[in-house]
Amino acid sequence: MAETSREGTFYFIGVSTQNSAIMQVFPRWMETLGLPGVRIQGIDHPLNDSRENYRATVKGIKEAPPALGALVTSHKIDLSSATGDLFDSLDPLAQITGEISCISKRGGELHGHALDPISAGNSLDDILGQSFFKGNQAQVLCFGAGGAGKAIGLHFARMVDSGDRPHRIVVVDVLPERLDEFASMMAAHSKEMEIETKLGEMAGQNDALVSALPPGSLVINATGLGKDRPGSPVSDAAAFPENGIAWDTNYRGELDFLRQAERQRESRGLKVEDGWGYFLHGWSEHIKQVLDIEIPPEMMARLAADAAGLRPS
Repeated sequence: MAETSREGTFYFIGVSTQNSAIMQVFPRWMETLGLPGVRIQGIDHPLNDSRENYRATVKGIKEAPPALGALVTSHKIDLSSATGDLFDSLDPLAQITGEISCISKRGGELHGHALDPISAGNSLDDILGQSFFKGNQAQVLCFGAGGAGKAIGLHFARMVDSGDRPHRIVVVDVLPERLDEFASMMAAHSKEMEIETKLGEMAGQNDALVSALPPGSLVINATGLGKDRPGSPVSDAAAFPENGIAWDTNYRGELDFLRQAERQRESRGLKVEDGWGYFLHGWSEHIKQVLDIEIPPEMMARLAADAAGLRPS
C-alpha cells in the first residue's frame, strides 16, 4: 500500500504489554499498510485496577489529539463498567457483552466496541472449519466466563447454520456473577443450545468435566491462567476427549493448559491449538476499526507472514 501522512498513537491497554509480540509486529504491519506514522504505546494496569485509574486512561485517550484509539485486553469488562459514561456510543456487541475491547475516535467523539466475538469467530472458523458440529455429539467446555468466554459463546449463538453450533456448551468460572451474566446473555440470544454453567474452584472438579466429554469435543482455556496468572484450570490428571480439540486462547506465558494437552496429542488423537490465530485476528480487526481501513484477504495474508517471524517460540 502507498504511504499516507497519517500519524498518531495506537494504545494497547493490558497487563504486561511490553511482553506482547505486537510491540514488534505492529511497526512492521504499519509499514506494510503504508502507515509508518502510526506508532503503538502500551498502558499497563494491574488486574481489577481501580475505577479512577481506568477513567484516567480513557480520558487521556479521548482528550489527546495524537491518540487514535486503543485495543483493550484483560480489562475489557472492568474498563467498560468504570468508563462507559465517557463514550459517545457503544456498539451493539459492547452493550450485549458489557465489555469494551476497542476504543475508536471519529470527529472528536469516542466510541466503544466489543470485537472479540468477531475475532473469536474468525479463529474458531480456522480451527473447526464448516459444519464441525453437524451430525455428532461433540460439545464445548469453556473455562472462563469473562471477556473471551462471552465472545466465544456469543459467536456460537450468532451462527446462522445450526451445523456450526454445538448442541451443548458448559462454561466454568470461579466468579458466580460472571456465570450469571453469561447465562443471561446466552438465554437472550440462543434458544437452540443447551447452556450449563458451573462454579469451578477446584481442578479435580474441572478434570471430571473434561473427562466426561464425548469424543470430538472442544475444550477451551479462556481464563488467562498460564498467561496473566500462573496455572491451568485443570490438573495433569484430566483426560482430554478422544479426537477432540484443545484450544488455549493465549499464545504467550507458561501455557500450562497447552502443555497438558500436548502430552495427550498422540494418545488421545487430540488437535492442540494456541492463541496465535486469535492474536492475529484480534489485532487486525481492531486496527481496521481504529484506523478506519479495510484489510482484504490478500493483505491479511501478508500481515500474517510479517508476524510469523516474530512469533514467540
